[in-house]
Amino acid sequence: MMSSSQTTPKTLPSLANEANAPHAIAIWLLVCCAMVFATLIIGGVTRLTHAGLSIVEWQPLIGALPPLTDAHWQELFAKYQLTPEFRLRNHDMTLAGFQFIFWWEWAHRLSGRLIGLVFFVPYVWFFIRGQLRGQLAWKTLGFFVLGGLQGAMGWYMVQSGLVDDPRVSQYRLAAHLGLAFLIFGLMLWTALGILQPRHRAVTASPVSALCAPSETFSTTSHRTRRFGVVLIGLVFLMVLSGALVAGIHAGLAYNTFPLMNGHFLPPESFLLNPLWLNFFSNMATVQFNHRLIAWLLLGLIPWFVWRVRSESPTARPATAWLLVWLGVQVGLGISTLLLRVPVPLAAAHQAGAMILFGLVLWVNHAIRRAN
Repeated sequence: MMSSSQTTPKTLPSLANEANAPHAIAIWLLVCCAMVFATLIIGGVTRLTHAGLSIVEWQPLIGALPPLTDAHWQELFAKYQLTPEFRLRNHDMTLAGFQFIFWWEWAHRLSGRLIGLVFFVPYVWFFIRGQLRGQLAWKTLGFFVLGGLQGAMGWYMVQSGLVDDPRVSQYRLAAHLGLAFLIFGLMLWTALGILQPRHRAVTASPVSALCAPSETFSTTSHRTRRFGVVLIGLVFLMVLSGALVAGIHAGLAYNTFPLMNGHFLPPESFLLNPLWLNFFSNMATVQFNHRLIAWLLLGLIPWFVWRVRSESPTARPATAWLLVWLGVQVGLGISTLLLRVPVPLAAAHQAGAMILFGLVLWVNHAIRRAN
């Protein structure tokens, strides 16, 4: 402790206050990350229970209120009865059945609204108090803009299933899911940067030097750091490929492992014309691509972990979690496939992808912190 104002630089109190303020900002961002994760789970169940087309209007404000009277329920049900999904698939659905799917979609939309509220109110508070400044203020404001774009993308996705074919576009589904992962990743990376700044930046601060005088770091090679960036991109690509699998229900076909109905690559993988369409709309090709990326990750992540553990001891805890969760995620994926996409397993597999993404980001941040 430093009690003498005569020997302590005048800037130290302000530096200490600044150190406390970012910590609170990091906690706020991590809470928002947790809410994005919860929304992902709700959204996954909403999709798997075919509830996503139950609300046929986008009302960002008044839509937060659920139906409170029988007349309101009947009105919403009547609107749903005009949709292709009801006419072609659910023509025998009762009001009780509609209420079941309605509540899932309403909960998914409400969770998105709550994220916006939990993000915006603290943002204003931190900004007014001067704790959000400069680049960090603009960066976090960008997260809020992306959140609004995500809401619009969600409605854009739903719209694709309200005309003719009662199935949302797999392209819009991939964009909606990918944007959720992008927002989660950006907030997580920013929070980690506040809680665990780079070593060189830490040593420049007298307060940080006093708080952690004995901490040691090692240098990770440039090649390993580039390897980590490639893995971030590959996991993100896996997420997008999984969205395509979900969008065209490719998980309900080729329910064998490791081969796909006796083939490494099914012979019907390139039947569609033009050729590129197979990579987005052919069940065989889309599922093969998802499997191929999973195989690549199963080989590359352990190699990456080995490199990191030998070069950066400070990142070892993160690598241990990454390696363990890779096994869990692969197990969830195989089980989901073999059991023909049961809702609990499929939802867990989608949630597991975000956990894997977060762990890859954590390891990447840890190896950069020491450089």
